[in-house]
Amino acid sequence: MTSLKTDAAFRRLRKGRAARARTLSVRWLPTRGAQVRVGIVVSKKVGNAVVRNRVRRRLREILRRMHLPPCDLMVVARPEAAAADFHELARDLMRALDKSGLLRHHPAKGRAPRRSM
Repeated sequence: MTSLKTDAAFRRLRKGRAARARTLSVRWLPTRGAQVRVGIVVSKKVGNAVVRNRVRRRLREILRRMHLPPCDLMVVARPEAAAADFHELARDLMRALDKSGLLRHHPAKGRAPRRSM
């Protein structure tokens, strides 16, 4: 899993499939590459720097544990994400990815993260 960094990559994702959950929203596009590229957006509306970084770290770990098909994926945290725990974020991310159709295209690859914490 690598990071999306360029403005062009984020703009391209605006044309992708989207879905929302209570704590976050997702947008994705399939790619021809062999890896998942992820951009995590956590604005100042979510909280101060400590809270934003905590949400970002949790989302990154949830995505690392998932086995997603090759795609470009943008996850945008909503203000409700600040109060959500790890398992709530994981559940909402799975719901949003399922709603957007990413998990339906590759059901065996989009497994839920293990509850080893």
